[in-house]
Amino acid sequence: MKPSTELFDLIKSLTKSEKRFFKLHSALQSGEKNYLRIFDAIDRQRTYDEEALKKQFAGETFVRHFPSEKNHLYKLVLKALRAYHADASITGLLKQHINNIEILFGKALYGEAYKVLVRAKKIAQEHERFYLWFELLSWEKMLIEEAIQGGDFNSDLDALIKEEESVLAKLQNLAAYNVLYAKINYVFRSGGYVRTEEEHAMVEEISGHPLIKGKNTALSNRASTICHYTQGFCHWARRDWATSYVKFQRVREILDKHPQLRRDLPKRYVRTLYYLIQCEIELGDHAHVKDDIRVLRALPGKPGFGDIDIKLLVFCNSWLSELRLHDRAGDFAAALKLEETVVNGMEQWGSLLPKEDELEFYFLLSTIHFGAGHANRSLYWLNKVLNDPEPMLRQDIFTYARLFNLVVHYELGNFELLEYIVRSTQRFLSKRHRAYGVEAALVEHIKKLAKSGTPQAKAALFASLRERLDALMQDPNEGTVQKYFNIRAWVDAKVRGLPFDQVVREMVKARK
Repeated sequence: MKPSTELFDLIKSLTKSEKRFFKLHSALQSGEKNYLRIFDAIDRQRTYDEEALKKQFAGETFVRHFPSEKNHLYKLVLKALRAYHADASITGLLKQHINNIEILFGKALYGEAYKVLVRAKKIAQEHERFYLWFELLSWEKMLIEEAIQGGDFNSDLDALIKEEESVLAKLQNLAAYNVLYAKINYVFRSGGYVRTEEEHAMVEEISGHPLIKGKNTALSNRASTICHYTQGFCHWARRDWATSYVKFQRVREILDKHPQLRRDLPKRYVRTLYYLIQCEIELGDHAHVKDDIRVLRALPGKPGFGDIDIKLLVFCNSWLSELRLHDRAGDFAAALKLEETVVNGMEQWGSLLPKEDELEFYFLLSTIHFGAGHANRSLYWLNKVLNDPEPMLRQDIFTYARLFNLVVHYELGNFELLEYIVRSTQRFLSKRHRAYGVEAALVEHIKKLAKSGTPQAKAALFASLRERLDALMQDPNEGTVQKYFNIRAWVDAKVRGLPFDQVVREMVKARK
């Protein structure tokens, strides 16, 4: 069995300050500290190599039970991290207060416990931490009971009961919104843009839910952000970019108005900015795209935005946005200047890079090189998508990658290979029930183009394909392909005998 890399991954995730704190924390412990030697040895490794560690510590007694030593070290690192970050998050701070209340209560120091509870409730209320607020109310009832037994009848039980009912209602309201968000998020994570009747029905069910459709149904700012966020996704599914933008902008306004909530929900804030940028790209508002990308990249280091997962999210969202902006605008030369930075960043993040973002980066790099006239380099990046074993995530990317693969091989003149690729693509589309009109038209014409021998025959086929696409793309569902690869510009360029990038820029200019 392959050794687990969990300890290695944890150690490599530590900042310099966290490593220093762990060692200072360990210095307080008595006895032999073999775990510190293991810690340093793992920290020096670039990739985890357990056999090398065992050779390094050959002859040491603890090597005979190395798995338990690793487990012990893992727990110690987490214990040190809990202490280091105890005051760094609102959740950690509130849990400390609850632990202190429990300790003081157990020592019959009820007055002191109540003082801590009042401070903790204020924090929970300001940050809308309803779960912990509800737990604090349970402690308050216990403290009131002790006060009554001591002859203090000044507590207002009716007010406490009403407060508990209010908190419970807000908690249930928030939980209901989280379920709705999870449903809409599943649709987009599995297939990207909504196309099938089943997917549209799911979106309509969510958008028609009383909590989403109704007014003033969110009982807290936290729930309100989810409500508008979900509404933004529903309008996105309808390709109503303008309304989607308004909804995501409302989320941004709520979080900007409540900085403490923004610190608590950094991922929601980053993703909200990302979807605002995507709406701006769809609406052709390129000036605001550049401004918001700058805002996005300035977030790491600000209160609540310093964790590794936030820095990773900002990296992916900002660079995907900038690459997509240049790709859609037909400015492929500008996009190519970003390639080295993007690839180096992907390598630095390594296994932490989310699979969905990795696939999007590869596909964008492929379309950018294609636009720049580098068909071989385009195929290089495209193959990284096609050879990925991911079975469920983002089936839209896998589908359009296969279709784009036909176009790239056609440009490379691999006509004999195309016959096999066409059959393979047809089987893929058939199995996944994703053979829409545009897909079928492209596969059919590429198959004929690969076999046609004269320029006149090819010109006639491209003209036929353009006519088919013009008719098909009257249906918004069919036009989805344009979000991945500008097939209309490619076909038009072939018909008119113009460079692909020139036609893309003409289409962008015509939209303004």
